[in-house]
This record gives sequence, C-alpha cells and structure tokens, in this order.
Amino acid sequence: MNQALLFNDDLEFDEQQDAWRYTALLSGQRITIYFHSMQLKRLDKIDTCAKYDLEDIVELWLEKNEPEGDTIHIHP
Repeated sequence: MNQALLFNDDLEFDEQQDAWRYTALLSGQRITIYFHSMQLKRLDKIDTCAKYDLEDIVELWLEKNEPEGDTIHIHP
C-alpha cells in the first residue's frame, strides 16, 4: 500500500459524472477519483471487498500515471 495515499470512506455514485466517486488524500492533497464502468454503474451499493479492489486499481493507476490537478478519471 502506498503510505502517501489515504482513502476517505465516502464512496458514492455521482449522477452528474455518471460514475462512482471516491476521495483520498495523496501526499496531503485531497483528490477526487471517478470510476467510469458500465458494470459498476449498475450497482446500487458497493461492498467492502469491491471497495478494496477499487483502491487497488487506484494504486496501480498511480504507479503508471501522474494525476493532473485534483481529479482522476479511471476507466477500468
């Protein structure tokens, strides 16, 4: 786990972005992460196991990419 990345417990569906939204602290900066996925969009709620999977996806994304600003859009 990346110690500079701390996820908040605020995963919810964002109607405006049509995606699940999560916030986190990345090296002290608050970032917003959007997950654009047809499979996820069908869910009313995301369980704890799936949350951990999404966190892993973000960590893998950050290994290969740099966030531009305070928003990340992930298309798994």
